[in-house]
Amino acid sequence: MLRLLIGRLLAAIPLMFLVATLVFFLAQANSVDPAGSILGLDASGEAVEAKRAELGVDRPLLTQYGDWLSNAVRGDLGTNWFNGEEVTTELKDRIPVTIALAFGGLLIAVVVGCSFGVVAGLKAGRWQDRIITVASSLGIAMPNFWIALVLAYYFAVKLGWFPAVWPPGGPEGPLEWIEALVLPSVALGVAASAAIARQTRSAMIGVLQRDYIRTALAKGLPVRRVVSRHAIRNASIPVVTLIGFQVSALLGGSLFVELIFNIPGLGSYGVDAIFRGNVPALLGFVMVIALVVVLVNIALDLSYAWLNPKVRG
Repeated sequence: MLRLLIGRLLAAIPLMFLVATLVFFLAQANSVDPAGSILGLDASGEAVEAKRAELGVDRPLLTQYGDWLSNAVRGDLGTNWFNGEEVTTELKDRIPVTIALAFGGLLIAVVVGCSFGVVAGLKAGRWQDRIITVASSLGIAMPNFWIALVLAYYFAVKLGWFPAVWPPGGPEGPLEWIEALVLPSVALGVAASAAIARQTRSAMIGVLQRDYIRTALAKGLPVRRVVSRHAIRNASIPVVTLIGFQVSALLGGSLFVELIFNIPGLGSYGVDAIFRGNVPALLGFVMVIALVVVLVNIALDLSYAWLNPKVRG
């Protein structure tokens, strides 16, 4: 396990370098002139050129890239062009919000998806299986921003059970955090739980047809014990792989959900950076998202190795 962990961490270094390089040069294709956006339409050409020199965007592209990369390695992601704040500081304030939202969506997806998937696998061909299969198909088809709007309308506006937007100043205690994150987490977790349920169902059906499961049942072992100790663990291997893909989907879906619920997370920060052509903020946003995805997938690789000793190497 330790060797696997070290190997994955070492492999993440060139991956992060590649992501940083691609995003930096792709960001230069943005037609928005940050100096013009900051100064406004009435600014003179001389003022715009002076602002471009102040931002450093008038220098050769490779020079800009080298300076940014050398600073990023030391943890300095630059300065927000529009408010003068350190990008690292801004991200530190927003990372916990997005991580909490993504974790809530993932928790709902795993618990609901695995539970219904196991039931559907055990009841394959029966009415329970048909209902869960249809519900899963609907869950995958519905976009999370539409689910977020429906949840906000019924459970926040009409019923008043949960807040419709993020509390001003942020939640003050654990209870307020939970209340503020329930609806966004459900909106994020629906599609992911539907995909996990379908994968769990297929894996369970395949495992239950294995000879060792049939032998254990033929020997008179309780069905619950066979399912919990043998079937679920072996069926969870492809499910863990799918969860890794769902983490990226949850982080991507949080962009829209955060805008709907006015959540001050990474999603709204990244969208604002894109529209404004705020390159330092955009690069910081992408690098943080990439790092989170890499770390989560390393954790899932370790889980996969625990479930399947053949891959520990």
